Amino acid sequence: MMKSSNCWYFSNKDKLLPGEPKSATITVKSSKSFKCFDKLNNYSVIQKGQFWVLQNYVRANQWYSCDESVTLTTIGDPSLLENLKTLVEHWNGPVSVALYTPGTDMELALRLIKYLRMCYPLLITEYVSFHFFFESDHIPQNISLAESAQSINSESYPCTSSPWPSADNKQLYRTQKGLKFPINVGRNIARDAATTHFILASDIELYPSRNVISNFLNMIQQNPQHLQTTTPSVFVLPPFEVEERALVPSTKQNLLTMIANGSASTFHKYYCPSCHTVPGYQIWLEANETAGLHVIHTSKRKGPWKPFYISTNQVPYFDERVDWEGRCNKMVQAYSMCVLDYDYHILDNAFLVHKPGIKRRGKMDILRDQFAKRTFQLIRVQGWKIFLDSSSMSDVLKN
Repeated sequence: MMKSSNCWYFSNKDKLLPGEPKSATITVKSSKSFKCFDKLNNYSVIQKGQFWVLQNYVRANQWYSCDESVTLTTIGDPSLLENLKTLVEHWNGPVSVALYTPGTDMELALRLIKYLRMCYPLLITEYVSFHFFFESDHIPQNISLAESAQSINSESYPCTSSPWPSADNKQLYRTQKGLKFPINVGRNIARDAATTHFILASDIELYPSRNVISNFLNMIQQNPQHLQTTTPSVFVLPPFEVEERALVPSTKQNLLTMIANGSASTFHKYYCPSCHTVPGYQIWLEANETAGLHVIHTSKRKGPWKPFYISTNQVPYFDERVDWEGRCNKMVQAYSMCVLDYDYHILDNAFLVHKPGIKRRGKMDILRDQFAKRTFQLIRVQGWKIFLDSSSMSDVLKN
């Protein structure tokens, strides 16, 4: 069913960019809930517009069949790799990371990955596959592209020496050159490389609650009707943030306790609350933690809400014309899903928690405001109330 009411409006010349998975399929599998294709995870060099992509340049030791797990797909640069250890500890399953590494940033990223794989082999080496991408004008020097960097583990790394001071964002090649972060290019690269039927497209600084993968797959097996509806569906994990010195909660009960004492809140509560508070939030909040996962509330997408969700890899691609600096980088995809009449199923016992620290407006946000105007020109909105509901235009531009 197609619809356009309450959705963002685009003129005909603002067509969505197409994207096609690049991995070969090798086997068809089916269960009582869904049919899927197994995919190879070989190293490959791909040209994607102005970007070169080194898919599976550093590949996880563990390969997953399409029905075996859920892949968390994410993006980053060398300055964000410090988050991987905690993220993988919580996820405990396959992770596909697209790294934007122009110029010397690639060499730095390889050193940091070497540290992570040598010092946390049961986490990073087993679960995480890394894909590198950069513009044709900023190809890294002294890097072999003829074969993958799978031999990166052949050299030892002193695990007692922290490498993170060298990954200061201000010192990155991309920062020094004033390059914008192509966040949606990276999101699509990470998605294309996933070998599982289900994915969670998330941010590298968002840590999932425990046991999401097993509980989600069990829920789907026991409730096949969730996937057998006439309208497409995704499964939403509400995001939260905690105070800077707080521990990241791993269970809903821990999180509810922190919300009650004020050390945790909905994501971006003081920045853009309407962007990340899930529909039916009060229902979610009042429901005690139970075993497994269940759909506690179902909604259509409204206002400037930007959900994080588990989906198949068949959801619309992210619009690659939009970068991180310009904000609103998920809005075009959100419009597509609105037109396609997606249902958003809110999960009761699963959630995401941002790296500790409460988000408030700062100097970087003032700089991003300048780029947001250009982005918003891509997202043309009818002059009357069709999508914003009670939200202001400034709310939409905040993230």
